[in-house]
Amino acid sequence: MRFYYLAFMLLLISACSGKPANMGNSGSDIIAFGDSLTYGYGAPKDESYPAVLGGIIGREIINLGVSGDTAQDGVERIAELDDYNPYMVLIEFGANDYMRKRPFEQTKQALTDIVDHVQRKGAIAVIVDTGGPGMGKYTDLMKNLAKEKKALFVPAIMAGIFTDRSLKSDMIHPNAKGYAIIAQRIHKRIKPYVE
Repeated sequence: MRFYYLAFMLLLISACSGKPANMGNSGSDIIAFGDSLTYGYGAPKDESYPAVLGGIIGREIINLGVSGDTAQDGVERIAELDDYNPYMVLIEFGANDYMRKRPFEQTKQALTDIVDHVQRKGAIAVIVDTGGPGMGKYTDLMKNLAKEKKALFVPAIMAGIFTDRSLKSDMIHPNAKGYAIIAQRIHKRIKPYVE
C-alpha cells in the first residue's frame, strides 16, 4: 500500500511541476511555425525573429512562417513538420483570425489540432501569443490551451511594439528592432529547454 501511495505522490508532483510535455525528447530541430510575424514580414530574412532567436541560442531555427496564414491555414499545412525531426515547435497564429473575424471556435479547434500534432510528433509545443490590442480573448484561449496540453506559453509578443512606430515597418508588422524584441521575449521563456 505504501508503494502505491509513493508512486501516486510522485506522479502528482510530476504533473504539477510545470514541465512541458515531451521535455527531453530526442528531436533535433527547432521549428517556428506561424504567420507573417514568424516569416519576418517587414524585415530582411536574417532579421526575422526566428533568425535572431537562432543567433541567441546558437542553433538554426527552421522558419515555416507564411504571411497571411490563419490557424486553419496552419492545420492545412501541418504536414510540413513531418519533413523534420522536431525537438520544439514555436506555434504563432491568431492575429489574422482576429483581424478577419474568423469564428473563434474554429480558431480554438485549429490551434488545438496543431498542438496535438506537434505533441504526437514527440516535440515540445510552444504557444506564442500575439497580444495585440483587442486580442485578450485569444490570449486567454492560448494560455488555457497551454495549461491543458502542458505546452509552454509565451505571452504578448507584440506588447509595446504595436503602439511604437519606431519598432514597426508598417501599421501592423515589426521592423528589425521589433523582431529583435520578440526574439528576446521568446528566448526568455524557452531558455531552460534549449541551452
